[in-house]
Formats: sequence, C-alpha cells, structure tokens
Amino acid sequence: MLAAMFRIGSNGAQKHVFSFRFQLLYSTVPATTSSSANVLVDFMVNSLGFSTQEAISTSSKVTRSRLNNYKPHLLLDVFDQMGINKLQIKTLISSSPELLICRVDKNLQPKIKVLQQLGLSGSDLVTLIKKNFLTRGLHTIIEPNLVYLRELLGSHDSVARIVMKEPRLLGSNLPKIMPPNISFLQNLGFSRKEIDKAFHRRPRFLLNNPEWLERAVHRLEINFRMPPVSLTFLHAIEVLGSLDESKLERKFDIYRSFGWSDSDICKMVRKLPYCLTTSEAKIRITLKFFMNDLQYEPSYLASHAPLLKYSLEKRVMPRNEILKFLKENQLVKAKLCLYTVVKCTELQFLEKYVLPCRAKMPEVYDLYMKTRS
Repeated sequence: MLAAMFRIGSNGAQKHVFSFRFQLLYSTVPATTSSSANVLVDFMVNSLGFSTQEAISTSSKVTRSRLNNYKPHLLLDVFDQMGINKLQIKTLISSSPELLICRVDKNLQPKIKVLQQLGLSGSDLVTLIKKNFLTRGLHTIIEPNLVYLRELLGSHDSVARIVMKEPRLLGSNLPKIMPPNISFLQNLGFSRKEIDKAFHRRPRFLLNNPEWLERAVHRLEINFRMPPVSLTFLHAIEVLGSLDESKLERKFDIYRSFGWSDSDICKMVRKLPYCLTTSEAKIRITLKFFMNDLQYEPSYLASHAPLLKYSLEKRVMPRNEILKFLKENQLVKAKLCLYTVVKCTELQFLEKYVLPCRAKMPEVYDLYMKTRS
C-alpha cells in the first residue's frame, strides 16, 4: 500500500490532481481560523522568541476550534505576575501549547492562585504547569487533594514540598486512593509516623491501588523472605512502586551474570532495597569494580550492600587508593577493610585516616585530593 502511494506521487498527472484536492481542502477552512492561526504564530515569534518553524510546529498542536479563547497579552500578564521570564514561558508553551488558548481568567489564574497560597512561585509553578496541571479540575480534583494533604501532613509548607516532589499528587483522587492503603499498612503493624516518613521519601507508592500494595507485600514476604517487621520493609515497598516487573528482572539478570544466586540478591534487597534503584549501567560498572578488580564475592557484597550504592568515582575509588597507600606504608592496620573506610563521612575519613598521616607523609593528602578531582 505504501509503495503504491509513492508510485502515484511520481506521476505528473496524479501530482496535479493531488495539488488541486489539497487546495480545495484548505479553501474550505474558515478564514477566521486561518487568520487566528497566523496571529498565533506571529505572537510566538515576535513576543516569545520562537523561530518561525518552531512557532508553526507548536501552534499546529493547538485545538483550532478554541482559538477564540486566544488572549496572549492576558496570558503574558499572568506569567509576569508569577515571576516567570520569557525563556521559561517559551519552554512552557513548547511543552503545553494549549496554554495559548486556555481560559486565562477562568482556568489558569484560579489554579495558580491556589498554589501561590501554598507559598509556591516562579520555577515551582512552571514545573507544575508542565505536568499537565491545567487539565485537572480545580474544585473536583486539585482543591480536594490539597485539603486532604493539609490534613494528612499538618502544614502548608509540608504540602508544598511533597507536591513539588511528586506533582502527580495533584492529579490523583487522593481522598479515595490513599486511606485504604494507609489502613492496610497499619493493619500490618506500621505506625502512622512510619507511614508518613515513607510517604515523604517516595510519595508515589501510596498512589497505587490497594490490590497492587497487597501483591507487593506478598512478593516481599514470599520471594524475598522479608517479614513486615523488618526495618527495611517499607523501603522495599517504595522501591517496588517505582519499578516495573521488566526493569526488575533485567537488573536481577545483571547480578546473575556476575555469579550472584537468587539467595544473594534476596539478601541484598533485605539489607538495602535501594540497590534496585541503581541504573543498569551503574550496576554493571559497580559489580565489575568490586568483583573483577577487587575480587569480592557475591555473598560479601550482599551482606555489605551499602558498598553498592556509594559513588564509585567520588567516594569508593578515592578511598580505596588511600587505603592501599596507607597499608603499603604501614600507616594503618593491615586488616582495615574498605567497607569501614567507605562508611565514614567525609569529615570522619579526613580526620581519622588522612590528616593524622599528613605529618609523616604529606603526599597522602595530595593523593586524596587528586583522586577525587
């Protein structure tokens, strides 16, 4: 079919027929719509810094039947009051062209006002608008969600922080979705304080339906042999909520390719579930360093899972170099392990292992600074 269509285009007579039909089609478009579209393009080029091609492409995504709502100067006034500059406006309109024809006074302004009452402004508002915030009903979705979050979290500041962390909270039906999930977790023995902390860490996990939450709990108990009383259980639920099944399985396969058993993987997840949030590329690089370069065994790494989450370039590798240097020069005990050294804070590491040796061997400090650069 596609080949036949292209062959038709190569025939001169057919081209003329196509051209005639094209002209006939567009001659039926109301002149007012065409004129409004041109004005829209001119505005984007002259007032917002779009190139002509960018403006044509972006304006083509606008619902033409609603061009009568087009009030560019009113829109710019609102953005100016929000403290948004022209570059930010261009970015906004590029991602959400329908802003150009939204009802500024009835749709945009009231919703922005509600968010401003939380203390949000400027770039924060830009972020929320880009997340299709305007497609949600003010009285049916946005306001009920904000009221629910205010009652749940206790302050406008807390609501503002969590909304910025997870903008999808504004678009979900929170009063319907969250209470069953909270009750389910409470029935498992988790306190409201523990649930609130988990919600602040990763709000998304409480936006899943109760059936998903039950399956996640079952999987952790059966597949990973993790009891709900475990200190990391809620963390593990959060992680499962952020990854789909295919991503998880790909990551498990990477560990297996380095000789890890399923038992090793389960041990790691029980120790530190956030290891599963590491990208596939970083998992490979990290395992290659610890297992190929340093000859660590899977069982050891699974038991010392935090090693897998620290930054290789900024923390693990520089400290490993210093540890080797100190051992070679007999400045520390030979049994001192990398895990002990890596766990230290930056200040602790300097005060305990670098600065005390500086008098005897000044180059130790220079070496550490060099390895971190």
